[in-house]
Amino acid sequence: MSNLTVLADAPVLLVQLVVSGILVGAIFALVAYGMALVWGVMNIINIAQGEFVMLGGYVVFFLDRAGIAPVFGIPVAALVLYVVGVALYHTVIRRIVGRDMFTSILATFGISILLQQLANQLFSADIRTVRSGLPSLFFADGMITIPEVNLVGFAAAVVVGALLVAFLRTTRMGQAIRATAQNARAARVLGIDTDRVYATTFAINCAICGAAGGLVAMTWFIQPYLGLTYTLRSFMIVIVAGLGNLSGVIVAGAGLGVVEDLAGFVLGSEYQTAFVFMLLVVILVGRNLWLARERRSLR
Repeated sequence: MSNLTVLADAPVLLVQLVVSGILVGAIFALVAYGMALVWGVMNIINIAQGEFVMLGGYVVFFLDRAGIAPVFGIPVAALVLYVVGVALYHTVIRRIVGRDMFTSILATFGISILLQQLANQLFSADIRTVRSGLPSLFFADGMITIPEVNLVGFAAAVVVGALLVAFLRTTRMGQAIRATAQNARAARVLGIDTDRVYATTFAINCAICGAAGGLVAMTWFIQPYLGLTYTLRSFMIVIVAGLGNLSGVIVAGAGLGVVEDLAGFVLGSEYQTAFVFMLLVVILVGRNLWLARERRSLR
């Protein structure tokens, strides 16, 4: 309650939390783009989503140690994770496409554990961070601080969203992805190589997560077990925004970022992760009640 009093006495702190939350939420939205794409096209809930973010962060971290600026490391991380996505698809994911959702959750949960343990063995459990090399902007006599890396993350979320929409609407592969998402069986009858479509979809998801991981390493930190919170966040954002609603993903991501920042300030940072889990339960219960009401109204 004392922190609420502080916010009431200093409204500029509230502005700082809201602005910071919106910019940080854009990184959450980036991760959610990929989850929405895989879920909508392949009907797979990818529990390993956060681990792809973690791997992207490590790529940028080691490139930074090799003397490559982190900003230039982000596209490299996206490329590396694209290759990882193709490899994972052909070894694991293609075997669960078309199976029930529980099978996909179980398989991707196994991938999640495997990637966590491999990262722990290869990179150790130490917390790593990357200096972005970007300055911060100050407003209101220094009371409001906006790191430029957060602006880069926000711009990346908007640009990636626009490019993804353009890709799906204008390219042949994008049209094949949309056709497969609508009816995979009809797409195969029309001559679309759905196996290639699924591989490309999963690889694009991994590439987006890799880019987001680079931003995470520059904004916060990375370690082998950070993936779960990003998987949960992306899952919540997709549930709120709905499949296929990329603009809604950005709005939901920004909203989640603001709510998390406010909760961290009011409740304390030690309760912020617990708040994310509680919010997930509330969203799932609320969504279930809303769907039940919709079903009753259709009878």
